[in-house]
Amino acid sequence: MSAPERAEKRRRVLRVLDGHGVDAVLLQSHSAVSWYLDGARVHVSLAGPPVAAVLVHRDGDEVVTSANEAARLVAEELPADVRLHEVPWHGSLATPEGWFPGARSMAVVSEDCVAAPLRAARASLLPGEAQRYERLCRDAAAVLTDVLSRAAPRTTERELAAELTAGLVRAGAEPLVVLCGGADRLPHRHPLPTAGPLGRRAMAVVCARRGGLIANVTRWVRFGPAHPAEVDAEARIAEVEADVLDALCPGLPLADLLPVLRHSYPRHGFDAAEWTRHHQGGPAGYAGRDPRLAPGVPDLVHEHQAFTWNPSAPGAKIEDTVLLAPGGVRSLSVDPAWPVMRVRGRDRPAVLER
Repeated sequence: MSAPERAEKRRRVLRVLDGHGVDAVLLQSHSAVSWYLDGARVHVSLAGPPVAAVLVHRDGDEVVTSANEAARLVAEELPADVRLHEVPWHGSLATPEGWFPGARSMAVVSEDCVAAPLRAARASLLPGEAQRYERLCRDAAAVLTDVLSRAAPRTTERELAAELTAGLVRAGAEPLVVLCGGADRLPHRHPLPTAGPLGRRAMAVVCARRGGLIANVTRWVRFGPAHPAEVDAEARIAEVEADVLDALCPGLPLADLLPVLRHSYPRHGFDAAEWTRHHQGGPAGYAGRDPRLAPGVPDLVHEHQAFTWNPSAPGAKIEDTVLLAPGGVRSLSVDPAWPVMRVRGRDRPAVLER
């Protein structure tokens, strides 16, 4: 991350402080800490909280971690100029007055209290972030291409998941989500891998994190000829996605996109209640969805913001990470080696037929 980009992130957070009349904010989530610290890996367990926190105040930034994590973070993760504080392994990162005496005279707000403006602060990706994100998305898509190109009907879901996980780790990414659903399990929207075989048709999903950013990609493989109903559903679900991609516009209330999706399903021949049976996606970046689209979300759509929409119906789903650039929507995760279908002038991922 360049010095100007780091300075811009700090300016964005200081505007949040100004808007709420406080002196400091304590960043404690993976999304906020990784964003502010240039994509630093601040986890040990993927299921656990960060092992570092950041107090952003008007005179500077203070990073805190436990003593047993400090050496690794300094050597491998943190920018060279950060001020690092240490607490015992049993100490608290959440009480800055205990490890930074200056905090005792500050009005410090928790991240939860300013969650929406902090999301807005990190929504518009800076040029370096966008480049890193595109490389990650293309790497994740390439792993799916490689693994699904070698799969067979007798391959088990767990074998496929193991290959996907290995490929993501080799690419330097952390596999946050790996789903595999064979032909017998396609009604499940989140098919955790089992020992069952893929059969004639399968779906694979990965959410991969690198440098704090998360790529979200779904791909389908089919062994043998397609059934006409499958091809029809695949084309129609791509039209649902196209409706929400067409509607993206900087400054639009994010919540206004939910009616777009809600009306799109029946318009393209799906059950009108389909939008209720699985979340529809939303902004992406330093969280899988930042935030997930839901009624009443207060966020706005931003230029240079990433999105992952995932409209789905029984046996049909599309999911790809895109960027709302000044010239329109640009896909970040379409692998050149993967088959595509042209939908309203955009290349969208098609089904790999083997």
